[in-house]
Amino acid sequence: WKERGEFLFGKNKNITVYNTCTVAGKVEVGENTWIGPYTALDGGKYGIKIGKNCSISSGVNIIGHDSVKWALSGGKMPYEYAKIEIGNNCFIGTNAVITKGVTIGNHCLIGANAVVTKSFPENSIILGVPAVREGRVLIDGVNVKLDYFKK
Repeated sequence: WKERGEFLFGKNKNITVYNTCTVAGKVEVGENTWIGPYTALDGGKYGIKIGKNCSISSGVNIIGHDSVKWALSGGKMPYEYAKIEIGNNCFIGTNAVITKGVTIGNHCLIGANAVVTKSFPENSIILGVPAVREGRVLIDGVNVKLDYFKK
């Protein structure tokens, strides 16, 4: 898996990419990032940029395009494309989906099965369908605390 990371994203970056991961289009990945099994990274026309020290869990889909209007119009409208950016030190939970045009700040946690259709600032805990900010990541030196908003 390390060899696949080197092949796709360059040597000496310590990037892990499982064999069952699909990578298409322009995709940039920062050093020390782990990309798990059964993931899809489709940069479309404008690309995906993933920061360093990220963990992309099993089954995650990060897709820089959609064919909604194309399909609904009977092929008369084009696919839509937009860049996706994920900051440094982010965790993306199992089976999360990140759609075109989304920017995720540094130190964010995206929960399992979240569907992220809008951008979020750094230190966000992002959960749900559609995803919303449910808390913040607090970092004090090497200590990390997950601070969930009270309901």
